[in-house]
Amino acid sequence: MAGSRLELVFGGMPPEGRLLLVGAGASTDLEPFDAGRTQILQGFYPDHAALRARGFDVATTATGAFDTAVVFLPRARAAARARLAEAASRLAPGAARWIDGQKTDGIDAVLKEMRALAPVDEVHSRAHGKIFRVTLPAAGWLPADWVASDHEAAPGMVTRPGVFSADGPDPASQALAAALPEKLPTRIVDLGAGWGWLSAEILKHPGVELLHLVEADAAALDCARRNIADPRARFHWADALDFRLPEPVNGVIMNPPFHEGRAADPRIGAGFIRAAAGLLTGAGRLWMVANRHLPYEQALRDCFADVTELGGDSRFKILTASGARRAAAGRTQPKGGRR
Repeated sequence: MAGSRLELVFGGMPPEGRLLLVGAGASTDLEPFDAGRTQILQGFYPDHAALRARGFDVATTATGAFDTAVVFLPRARAAARARLAEAASRLAPGAARWIDGQKTDGIDAVLKEMRALAPVDEVHSRAHGKIFRVTLPAAGWLPADWVASDHEAAPGMVTRPGVFSADGPDPASQALAAALPEKLPTRIVDLGAGWGWLSAEILKHPGVELLHLVEADAAALDCARRNIADPRARFHWADALDFRLPEPVNGVIMNPPFHEGRAADPRIGAGFIRAAAGLLTGAGRLWMVANRHLPYEQALRDCFADVTELGGDSRFKILTASGARRAAAGRTQPKGGRR
């Protein structure tokens, strides 16, 4: 989608100077751009790794100054504004910043906002979206509250714009935490740990000696590092579907994502289930929460000898499984997993 609009603008002729791409993903058509003069800002690990494999300079924080920037809009409004502010901070007045997005991601609303703030031209429409150019005026033109800043989502715990459940603990994680047994295994993985709320609850239980927090979103993991000072915690920026440890653990606890874009996709949760089986000892146990309508039971039975529903309500179900068949844990589903 984005690639066709990029062709409208650049037509195989990359802009001169140093270029910053904010939020470009693994599926973005980067053919118009010179990898030697381009830095990509991408904090989602599977996309980050795929872009690096294509020879691009990929970072979670932009470095230096740039002559041009292209911002790819995410769905979340606060995250979109933070991306726009980051790009603006790296450009000199008079530089061009291109903004690309789908209608479903709010591109029309952003275009209206930009027209009220700065000169806008070169508006192109294609593939259910738009791309347009903003010429940056003098410094200080952008609203101060667009800059990414910490938000207290729970007492003593912070989040950032665009992080999943940034306004507070996810209700599904709360339901899972309430259903856990009092004593937990010694070595646990929180698969898809987010900003660390569930991990903090896990660490309150007796028995836990080591907890691995695995999260693909670099911003969320950074929040988790600041939210959890417990020396038993280990932090891993990784794709949960590929994550492995030198030695198996005896517990996995997870609230897996179930969306890719706007569409619910149970294959993502099924991939988390296979990954969990690959991390556990044969006697280890998985605890997970899922939306009531998601059909995870077959994936659990494929990977575990014993599967039980512990409880839940009309929205969520709490599932537990043991007897991992670790040979079944190889990756057969696509990477990803955004809630």
